[in-house]
Amino acid sequence: MKITTRDVPPRAAWALEQSGLHPLLARLYAARGIAQREELDDALAHLLPPATLKGADEAARALADAMAAQRRLCVVADYDCDGATACAVAVRGLRLLGAPLGFDNVHYLVPDRVVDGYGLTPPIAQRVKASGADVLITVDNGIASLDGVRAARGLGLEVIVTDHHLPAQQNGATVLPADCTIVNPNQPGCGFESKSIAGVGVMFYVLLALRAELRARGVFDAQTQPKIDSLLPLVALGTVADVVKLDTNNRRLVAQGLKRVRAGALPPGMTALFAAAGRRPQTATTFDFGFALGPRLNAAGRLADMTLGIECLITDDATRADELARTLDGINRERKAIEGEMREQALMLAEEMFDESEQPPPALVVFDPDFHEGVVGIVASRLKDKLHRPTFVFAASSAPGKEHELKGSGRSIAGFHLRDALDLVAKRHPGVLLRFGGHAMAAGCTIAEEHLDTFEQALQQVAHEWLDAATLQRRVETDGPLDRQYRRPDLVDTLHGQVWGQGFAPPVFSEEVRVVSQRIVGEKHLALKLQHQGDPVDGIWFGHTEPLPARVKIAFRLDADEWQGQRRVRFLVEAAEV
Repeated sequence: MKITTRDVPPRAAWALEQSGLHPLLARLYAARGIAQREELDDALAHLLPPATLKGADEAARALADAMAAQRRLCVVADYDCDGATACAVAVRGLRLLGAPLGFDNVHYLVPDRVVDGYGLTPPIAQRVKASGADVLITVDNGIASLDGVRAARGLGLEVIVTDHHLPAQQNGATVLPADCTIVNPNQPGCGFESKSIAGVGVMFYVLLALRAELRARGVFDAQTQPKIDSLLPLVALGTVADVVKLDTNNRRLVAQGLKRVRAGALPPGMTALFAAAGRRPQTATTFDFGFALGPRLNAAGRLADMTLGIECLITDDATRADELARTLDGINRERKAIEGEMREQALMLAEEMFDESEQPPPALVVFDPDFHEGVVGIVASRLKDKLHRPTFVFAASSAPGKEHELKGSGRSIAGFHLRDALDLVAKRHPGVLLRFGGHAMAAGCTIAEEHLDTFEQALQQVAHEWLDAATLQRRVETDGPLDRQYRRPDLVDTLHGQVWGQGFAPPVFSEEVRVVSQRIVGEKHLALKLQHQGDPVDGIWFGHTEPLPARVKIAFRLDADEWQGQRRVRFLVEAAEV
């Protein structure tokens, strides 16, 4: 373990502080690439223009025509939190914008993770047609659904693809679905600067373009146009939960959503999910989106039916929302129990691959016949965090007729592009990968069980070629020492109130402290009494039981807890350099 400190450009930090920013925030923002105060302005007016998102205007015209003709729209969603929020944004937004036209004929369909798999497939297209729809709109999927789009067009459906994933590759060339409208910043020829926008963000941008189109057609004017900014809490939730990079545009979307949540302007379903998680919307943070609400929605797609999650986000009935949120909470508890058992088994299988005196192999592939395919992604993430290796976890498919197939989900480390690695495996071993897709840090694939060993050897070969010793060493990047004057509950609240996330990491400080005492609590956590710059501070290291030396360099986040009516700062330990 190596604890490092981010560079802080002195001129940027000085300029931010001179602009009125708190010195600690100025230092933190400068270390994350912010050079001017204007970059922190989260006003909606500073969002990237919808016209720069290729296909958005074309989609807007198609949707405006469909609304005017009272055609039936069907949204094909995905079964994760980004897909669920994107679907809710689509359904709510299209009904909202169609209201002045007397239009609300919008429905949705979400594939089953086990039976249907990912994306728009020919059977899904047939179900959309059978529902009586005229226009099929994908959210958070579709860019690689070549067969599904072809089938939908063959059935006479108009198709609008909204997605943020990478297009399909065939023989080294990018291939797009034919004869449809595509809105995706990662399609060739799109100049939209925010390539990391989530699927829910793409759909929100389509609605911005549609509102402009309807306004141009005289359906309403600037004063009477529907307020689609009411959808921003859903956009913020999906953006954070999908762990996309929080570039400037994404941070603005999340900041605007958080402001509305804290002001109480959020859908009943989100309010109910906050309650089920024991959190308060008034003090909402990105942490709540990523670790409280997001997992409860994702659990439905993993173990049950994401329709439950989408209905929770769509309903305006607070009682119904509360019932659905409690159901989702129960499913999430079940998911945690399954995940815990799988994680222990997966770790044991992984550790059997090497002796205690050895380093783990450069990539890990784990399979057990009893694993649940809905949870393999989470277990892969936990294993990757534990051993700092690109990791794939496989489970046997439970889809009818697919019992011989294994479905795998992978998570990666910095410096190893997982989807590109799968592409190379597919080229070197044709036929081993039945299907694959994903991003740099997360990807999925399907293989025949008989090819598991071949896949493992092939992935490890790629990892051996691409990864060096420095990359394979676990590193924790921090913001360096924390001045004792900033060790205050009010500054903890200030830090928690900012927008942090993927690519814009929350503050983690590091320095040497003295360990006064330590004990294990709850069987798996280390409670600490520390001395920080001569002052006593409580600390806790969740999920860690190994004792620390008397003096040690730690990486820690700040938290504030209450004891006997007084709020105190405590350190949440992330790592130790021993």
